[in-house]
Amino acid sequence: MKDTITLVLANFPLTFLIIGLIVSLTAIARLPKPAAPALVVDVLLAWFVFFNVGASNTCNFILHAFFGATMAQYIGWPGSPFQLEVAGASLGFAAVGFVAAFRSLEVRLCAILGSSVFMLGDAYAHVREAMTTNTSAPDNSGLIFYADILIPVIGFALLWMQHRLGQPWTRDRRKSPWVR
Repeated sequence: MKDTITLVLANFPLTFLIIGLIVSLTAIARLPKPAAPALVVDVLLAWFVFFNVGASNTCNFILHAFFGATMAQYIGWPGSPFQLEVAGASLGFAAVGFVAAFRSLEVRLCAILGSSVFMLGDAYAHVREAMTTNTSAPDNSGLIFYADILIPVIGFALLWMQHRLGQPWTRDRRKSPWVR
C-alpha cells in the first residue's frame, strides 16, 4: 500500500490526468443524450484544465514550497532557493488554471500555453541534466519527464478539437448547458 501511495504522489501529473479523465467521463455520462461532440470535448477540456493545470500546479507548489529538500533529492539536484521560485510560478499557474477551467476557449488557451511552456522547459532541463551529469533520478528521467511532454500535447490537442468543433456555449460561461 505504501508503494502504491508513493507511486501515485510521486507521479502526481499522471495521477491528475487520470482523475481528470474519470471526472470528465462521469460528467459526459450525465449529459443529455445524444451529446454533441463539441460539448463532449468542452467537458474534457474543462476538467483537463482544472486538474492538469490547476490541481497539478497546486501540488507542485506544495511540494516545492514545503518539501523542497525532499523534492531536490528526488530530482537528483542539490537543494536551492530557486525551488521557492518554482513554487511561486506553480502557484500562479494553478490560480490561472482554476479560473480558466470553466471559462472561454481563449482563457483556457492561456492557461494551457503558460503551463505547457513551463512543463516543456522542465523536460528540456531534465534532458540536459541527464546528458551532462548522467543523472538518472526518478524525477529527472522517469514518468515525470514523460508527463512534462505528454500533458502539453494532450492540452493542445483538446484545444484544437474544441476550436475545430466550435464552442457549444455563449461567451458567458454561466449560460453553459453543462456547468451548474
